[in-house]
Amino acid sequence: MILVTGGCGFIGANFVLNWLNHHDEPIINLDALTYAGNLANLASVQHNPNYQFIHGDIVDRDLLDQLFIKYQPRALIHFAAESHVDHSINNPAIFMRTNIDGTFNLLEASRKYWNSLNSSQQQFRFLHISTDEVYGSLSPDAPAFTETNLYEPNSPYSASKAASDHLVRAWHHTYGLPVLTTHCSNNYGPFQFPEKLIPLVIQNALAGKALPIYGDGKNIRDWLYVTDHCNAIEAVLNRGALGEKYNIGGNNEKTNIELVTTICAILDKLRPQASGSYQDLIRFVKDRSGHDKRYAIDSRKIQTDLNWQPQENLKTGLEKTIHWYLNNIQWLNQLAIKKDSVDPVAQI
Repeated sequence: MILVTGGCGFIGANFVLNWLNHHDEPIINLDALTYAGNLANLASVQHNPNYQFIHGDIVDRDLLDQLFIKYQPRALIHFAAESHVDHSINNPAIFMRTNIDGTFNLLEASRKYWNSLNSSQQQFRFLHISTDEVYGSLSPDAPAFTETNLYEPNSPYSASKAASDHLVRAWHHTYGLPVLTTHCSNNYGPFQFPEKLIPLVIQNALAGKALPIYGDGKNIRDWLYVTDHCNAIEAVLNRGALGEKYNIGGNNEKTNIELVTTICAILDKLRPQASGSYQDLIRFVKDRSGHDKRYAIDSRKIQTDLNWQPQENLKTGLEKTIHWYLNNIQWLNQLAIKKDSVDPVAQI
């Protein structure tokens, strides 16, 4: 049995769906259902006998202890996190609570459970899902991030994730807890909350609203299709070396303006307007505070050691993503209402 945290969020939900599509092993999903958590993401599996949802918070230590005793999982996969950089700038406290305190509670509950195991102790894994943002920002000509890069987080969000990474590493070296850590680049795909770049552009374009882009639009990100990420996580869970971290990237570096114009071109083909292009809606807005210039992931370690490769390039992944949103407009619009109730001035 697998226990995941944050399984109603974007990456977590895709992992749960991908897992149940390929395995008969049960999966338990613990999620607090904050604004970005959505039960509708997993509506297709709510009656699956191998899936169970638990509504709860990772800072609730008593609940965590109860779950470990009741379900006896062979692995914990920790997705749960506050993840929006803008929100971390405006309200950092919740990021410290969830990303740092929550991870600490999970580590302690896992350690207590792991220490109670006998013959199955060697099989247990604590897999921590982190981000490339802990490494800071890259100049345009700098080598991509490797697992040996120093941590230089620049936002409250990335600082909170860096702190949680250090906790995970320390619990391995101090207590021997069998941990693994992954650092992914920017994910995209189905079920992404429409505060993030790609679903926000799609939602705004279809509504005829402005497509806001920070600064000059030349910030660079490496884009990773979410199913490729889910498959990489499974590879790390099954074959990763204890105490190691693995960078997961899509080998798809693009500037924000290149990405948005590509989305507009696909929408022009799939859902053309009466006149003009969706690119006419692009608007440049004041840049975000401390906006990192470039992220890029070097994935050679996971490719070489664990035989993982991304299957989608940006063109095929974007086409799949946009097709999904066009076929799920009601889901997107419902989440857009929820987003507006949290952050009425959404920007990219």
